[in-house]
Amino acid sequence: MSRYFNLVLNAVLRLKNILLRTPDPITENCTDERWKWFKNCLGALDGTYIKVHVPEVDKPRYRTRKCEIATNVLGACSQAMMFIFVFPAWKGSASDSRVLRDALSRPNGLKVPTGYYYLVDGVCKYRRVSCTI
Repeated sequence: MSRYFNLVLNAVLRLKNILLRTPDPITENCTDERWKWFKNCLGALDGTYIKVHVPEVDKPRYRTRKCEIATNVLGACSQAMMFIFVFPAWKGSASDSRVLRDALSRPNGLKVPTGYYYLVDGVCKYRRVSCTI
């Protein structure tokens, strides 16, 4: 994986208490027109690709469906647009639902308390598991 990507990722991880926030759910008395309809919502999540430079021998593992060399990152943001979770664990082409399933299954992965949820886009066709998504 790109040396610079790793440097930035390590810097973000060192600053996690400043950059990554604990989500606050949307309350009954929310007045924000964009969020007041989503009671108990913790935020929104989506996946994206970040292009990387890797040695030739590793390029097949990082190749996406559009033939770019990238890593797949899942991010979750609060309603205040602050990152609350970042999961950069997948190389190349993987669906959002597959990355989300992996993030939920890891001991230090994404946690969704019972009765709460995240908003996802239509691409994330994820069936219910033990938590509400």
